[in-house]
Amino acid sequence: MDRRSFIKKSALGAASIAVPTILPSGRLFAATGSRRANHVVFCLFSGGVRNLESVLKNEGNLMPHMLKGNSSISSDIAGSIDAMPSSPLSKTLQEYGTLFTNIKFSDGPTGHFNGHTSAITGQHTNSNLSLRTNPPMPTVFELYRKHNSPVHAARNAWWISHSNNLYPLLNHSSHPDYGLNYAANQIAPNPFFGWDVSTNLRHELEFTDQKASTIKDLQAYMDSNFKKTYSLNSGVINSADDREEMVAWMTEMQNKRVTGQLNNPWSIPSWMSGDQYNVFFAEELIKKFQPELTVVNLFNVDVAHENFSEYCNALNRADYAVAHLWDTIQSTPGMKDDTVLIVMPEIGRNLNANSIIDQNGRAALDHTNGDPMARDVFCMVIGPDGVVNQDSVNTDLGATVDVVPTIADILGFRQDIDVSLPGNVLQSAFS
Repeated sequence: MDRRSFIKKSALGAASIAVPTILPSGRLFAATGSRRANHVVFCLFSGGVRNLESVLKNEGNLMPHMLKGNSSISSDIAGSIDAMPSSPLSKTLQEYGTLFTNIKFSDGPTGHFNGHTSAITGQHTNSNLSLRTNPPMPTVFELYRKHNSPVHAARNAWWISHSNNLYPLLNHSSHPDYGLNYAANQIAPNPFFGWDVSTNLRHELEFTDQKASTIKDLQAYMDSNFKKTYSLNSGVINSADDREEMVAWMTEMQNKRVTGQLNNPWSIPSWMSGDQYNVFFAEELIKKFQPELTVVNLFNVDVAHENFSEYCNALNRADYAVAHLWDTIQSTPGMKDDTVLIVMPEIGRNLNANSIIDQNGRAALDHTNGDPMARDVFCMVIGPDGVVNQDSVNTDLGATVDVVPTIADILGFRQDIDVSLPGNVLQSAFS
C-alpha cells in the first residue's frame, strides 16, 4: 500500500478520531522511543502540603501507608485522626520506589491553579495566568497524544479532577500546534456522580415505578454529552465506539450511586472523604479503560487554611487513598507491573501560621508567595522493581516542572517534543 492510500484508509477508519498530523520532519507519526512502562498515573497530592507534616514528620508519621517510620503522632493531633483500615500493601509506598524530598515549586505565584498548571504543563507560571482560558503551553496530555507513535485515542488519556471549578481547563492548551485534537477526557467524579438527580430531572429518588424513568432520563443526559462530536466538559474528540463505552461506564456508575451501592465502597470505619471518592472513581476508570496516562488530584488538605488538625486528618486519609490506588493498579490486568505512579503536591504551605486557631489550639496555615516553605514539596516515583529504584531516598534539588519530562521519558516520547520544557527527567528514580 502506498503512503497516500495508507493515510486515506487510516482517516476513514478512524471515524471521528482526530487525524494524525504530519510532523515537520515529514513523518506521519513521531518516532517510537524506548518506554520504561506503558502506563503512568500521576497523583497530584494537592491542596497545599507542607513538608513539615509529610516527609519531615514533625507531628509524627501522618502518612504511614506512604512513608516509612512508625513515629507516634502528636497526642493532641492523634485525637483528630480518623481510623483507616490496615494497609492493602505489604510495605509502604516509599519502599516501592524513590522518594524525592527536595522538590521546589520554583517560579510563579504559590496558588493552587498555578501549581496545578505548572505540574501538568511542565512550564513555570506567572501572575498573568488566566483563570478563564486554557493554559498557553501544551499539557502533558497533548504532548503524550501528539508525540506517540501511533497517535493514541483520547480514551488513553484522562484528567480526573476534584471539581469542575477551573480545573477542566487543564485537559488541553490554547497552543496553536496542540489543542483539542490532542486533549484528554476530563471528569470531576464527585460533582458528576453526586449530581442531584431529583433536582435536575425533577424526579424523586425512590424505589417506585418512577425509578426506571429516572435512570432512563439520566442515561439520556449522559448520552447527550457523549453522542456529540465533542465529549463532556472538554471538547475532546472520541470515536463512536469509545463514546458508547464511556456512556455505558458512567451510566453504570451513576446507577450504582443512586441505588446506594457506592456508599462507602472501601469500608472506611467512619466515612469516605471527597479525596477518597475521587480516587475510588479513578480506580474504577482505570479498571475499565486501562489508560496509558491518568492524572488525578486530591484537595481536602486545603482545609489547612482554617483548621490545622483537620488538615492533618486529611493528609492521613489521602495517604490511605494513594496506597489503595497503587493496590488497585497492581491488581488490574494490563496495569500490574507495567505502571509508574508519581505522587506530588502542587505547592507547599507557609512556615508562619495565620491567626485562625482550631479545637486543639493549633494555628492554621496559608500558602503565600513570600514564604519559602510554600515552595517546598516532595515527590514519589513508584513502580516495578527493575524499572524504578526501590526503597530509595533522594535529597537532590528538583522542581515540580520535572514531572512532565519524566512522564514523557517513561512513555518514550521525550525526544520528539517540539516545545521547550524547563524541567529535567528525574533520572535517579530509574534503574
